[in-house]
Amino acid sequence: MSRPYTFAVPFPSAPMLQRLPYSLLWLLALPLVLLRLLWRARRQPAYLKHLRERFGSYTVRAPGPVVWVHAVSVGETRAAEPLVRALLARWPGHTVVLTHMTPTGRATSKDLFGDDTRVLRVYLPYDIGFLAGRFLRHFHPAFGVIMETELWPNLLARCHRHRTPVLLANARLSERSARRYARLPALTGLTLGALSAIGAQTAADAARLSALGARRVTITGNIKFDIAPPDIALALGASFRTRCAGRPVILAASTREREEALLIDAFHRLAPADAILLLVPRHPQRFDDVAALVASAGLKLQRRSDNQPLAADTRVWLGDSMGEMFAYYAAADVALIGGSWLPFGGQNLIEACAVGTPVLAGPHTYNFEQVAEQAIAAGAAHRLETVDQGMRFALALIDDPARLETMSTAGRDFAAMNRGATERTIGLLADLSAS
Repeated sequence: MSRPYTFAVPFPSAPMLQRLPYSLLWLLALPLVLLRLLWRARRQPAYLKHLRERFGSYTVRAPGPVVWVHAVSVGETRAAEPLVRALLARWPGHTVVLTHMTPTGRATSKDLFGDDTRVLRVYLPYDIGFLAGRFLRHFHPAFGVIMETELWPNLLARCHRHRTPVLLANARLSERSARRYARLPALTGLTLGALSAIGAQTAADAARLSALGARRVTITGNIKFDIAPPDIALALGASFRTRCAGRPVILAASTREREEALLIDAFHRLAPADAILLLVPRHPQRFDDVAALVASAGLKLQRRSDNQPLAADTRVWLGDSMGEMFAYYAAADVALIGGSWLPFGGQNLIEACAVGTPVLAGPHTYNFEQVAEQAIAAGAAHRLETVDQGMRFALALIDDPARLETMSTAGRDFAAMNRGATERTIGLLADLSAS
């Protein structure tokens, strides 16, 4: 049986004093962090479950050697799916311990991997040195993989002390985030230098990470392209389409606070009476607030969770479920991507392209800038400046079946030609293990 790599990387010769202000800040802020946890639990009681794990105390144990993968919340967990499956195939004798910071991320892991005993899910403790040490001593991971850009200085320092190599996978870093990290050059350089290797999504991400002090940076691509639409999700999407009885469906996907009011208003003013706005907020704790916005606009609302046929006079269908984004995309004629109409940085549009749903994005896509620009260049997406422009474009596209089909085909082709990041990431791990 092949084994994961066990090489050691020299830790940067920086004194512990460089992390001391950060560590003291964490200790001072811990009471406020706990208060915020209680505050969030008002809407999501799951935040109070497994509380001891946030302090490095665990009851579950892996039956054998461990591969650790950290995916902070829903997006990172979904992105990690193909990598986790590839890790299990490459090192079949190991258990993958998936760590999260949010209950929705943890629930997503459960949805993706079910009762597979080779995948455990726990919370990662707060970034205080001795808490990170408790996590490492309990699970003894052979190596760790951190998804995207979760850089925790004390955690990485403890990983080095425990001789646990860590790969930053699917790494992305916007210009805005790079400027923030650059304000603390010593701590940032120390933290990035503690990583064994980095697999960056794009050349721009690699350049920004290298400029901040990262070493051993390889461009591996975006693992999210390797997430195949599950057959069960496509079947559910077809069921959703049947419920809509041939009515045009405009999806507002992964919307953020204040965007919903703009989208509801534009839809109310511009869309014909037979059109449906399929509205899916990014954060589940806001479902009720969004439902209230729809009611205040005077539009009839139904919820996905009610699991009832859509009435003829229903104008807004609220996607108040988790783990069904592929199905929502498959049910829609066109998708307006949330987070891009106000300066939130946008959301992932790859899932929409993968099922052939034309994408409309606003001006704010800095979190996924290269993917957005590539999708636009491929003809799979279009950028608009305002919500009104986006809604008008969506309606015009629905009225032009030939153009709709052209964008749909372009989206599928775009998703297909960018696959392969998972294989390259596994190859990076294999190369490192042989060095």
